[in-house]
Amino acid sequence: MNYIGKLDSLHLTVRQNKWFNYFTVFNRIALAAGFLPAGYVKIIGERFTDLHNNQPMGHYLEALHHTGYYYTFIGILQMLAGALLLIPRTALLGVLIYFPIILNICILSLAVRFEGSLLTAPLMVTSCIYLLCWDYHRLKFILFPNAQFTPTPKTIDKKIPFKFFAGVFAFLVLFVFTITHMFDLMPRNTVADCKTQCDDAKNPGACNVFCECIHNDGMPFDKALDNYHEAADKAEKK
Repeated sequence: MNYIGKLDSLHLTVRQNKWFNYFTVFNRIALAAGFLPAGYVKIIGERFTDLHNNQPMGHYLEALHHTGYYYTFIGILQMLAGALLLIPRTALLGVLIYFPIILNICILSLAVRFEGSLLTAPLMVTSCIYLLCWDYHRLKFILFPNAQFTPTPKTIDKKIPFKFFAGVFAFLVLFVFTITHMFDLMPRNTVADCKTQCDDAKNPGACNVFCECIHNDGMPFDKALDNYHEAADKAEKK
C-alpha cells in the first residue's frame, strides 16, 4: 500500500469514530465562538480593545481601527468564517477562510508578545489544522491530483481513542509550559503590570526602563527590547 493509501486508511478510521466526530464539532463551535464576537465588534466600528496606544498591540489595533472599511471587511470575514463553521456542509469553506486570518493573528501575537492571545491564537491555529486534516478526503486532490475518491464511512466505531486524547492533553500541557517560559520579558498591558516581572529579571533597573519606554514614551517594541538586552548583558559581564 502506498503512502496515499495509508493516509486514506488512517483518515477513514478516524472519521468512523464517534468520539473524533464529537471532537470535530467541539473544535468548530470553539473556533466560531472566537470569531463571531470579534467580527461583530469590527462591523459596528468599535475599537477591539482598550489597550493604551503606546502598548505594542494597542498601537497596532488603534491603527487598524482607523483603516476604514478594511477594518469592517476583516470583521465580515471573521463572522462569515464563524458562521460557515457551524454548518456541516460549509465547515470546510469556513476553516479555509478562518485559517489565514488566525495564522496572521498568531504571528502578530508572538511578535509583540501580546498576552491576550499568546495562548489562544496558536491553539486556534492548531484547531484549524486539525479541521483541515478532518476534511483531508476533500482536499487531497489539490496535493495528489491522481488520488482516488474516499468512500463515506458506513460504520460507526464507538471506542474511545484514549491515546489520542491523552496526546491532546500532553500537547496542551507542553504548549502552555513552552509559551509561558519562552520569553524573558513581556510588555504586558499596563506599565504597572509590566513592572511586576522586573524583580525576577536579569537586570531589574533595565526592566523598569523597558516598561517606561514602552508604555510612557511609546518606544518601538523591538528597540526597547534590544536596549534591555544590551543593559542585561553589560550587567552580567561586570
